[in-house]
Amino acid sequence: MNWIETDGVGLRYELTGSGAGTLVLIHEMGGTLEGWDLVLPLLQGSRAVLRYDTRGAGLSTKLRGTASLDAMADDVVALLDALGRNDWVTVAGGAVGGAIALHVAGRHPGRVRAVAALGPATGIPEERRPAIHAHADRVEREGMIGVADDELARSYPQSLRSDAARYRRFRARWLANDPGSYAAIYRMLSGLDMAAEIAALRLPTLFLAGTQDPLRPPALIEPLSRTVAGSRFEAIETGHFMATQTPERVAASLNGFLAATGG
Repeated sequence: MNWIETDGVGLRYELTGSGAGTLVLIHEMGGTLEGWDLVLPLLQGSRAVLRYDTRGAGLSTKLRGTASLDAMADDVVALLDALGRNDWVTVAGGAVGGAIALHVAGRHPGRVRAVAALGPATGIPEERRPAIHAHADRVEREGMIGVADDELARSYPQSLRSDAARYRRFRARWLANDPGSYAAIYRMLSGLDMAAEIAALRLPTLFLAGTQDPLRPPALIEPLSRTVAGSRFEAIETGHFMATQTPERVAASLNGFLAATGG
């Protein structure tokens, strides 16, 4: 593990593997780079793989107020530049990480060869925004333990907890989140609407949706995928934290996409 400073923010990262190309893996809201631990050994092909803790997560600089999706996308490019990874790049992310991945592709089109979005959190309906702000306030007021049961019941349902030890580790790591940073990302989501940006993408794009994910179900992700010409959509048997819950299925989908796109 190592750290790089960019725009006054310290980012923890890990760069492994070798090859001309780079695969960037972006974790979900409330996650850390370790969220890809079970997927990484299953990925096929020769490439460098960059994982990092986003702003506000893990051991990177924490956030207050409202996060910025522009800044979070620019962090990816800053890391790539600092590490000298200037050849082709595929960016993959889950949930909020999926939104970051799609925004990197839209904001820095010359740097990204392909993008994979796993249950991407690309916007909140206007009628739900007051509730999201109220929930962010509750997180700051009560801490992660105050919202754990409510949130994890939806994002990590009982049907996906057959590996009890894996769930306990995940929950403990999730509880270690900084409440202020978590709330800041919620507030960012409340004002997010990426529909037009996503529809303008012109590069190979994979959209994954979990059949047991009530937050970003196939019924929400599949229509989004149809706005991107030539994109690929897959519904897989998993939940919101799919890289942890079903790493084999996620790896199989990513391996197929990377092989098809020369990644």
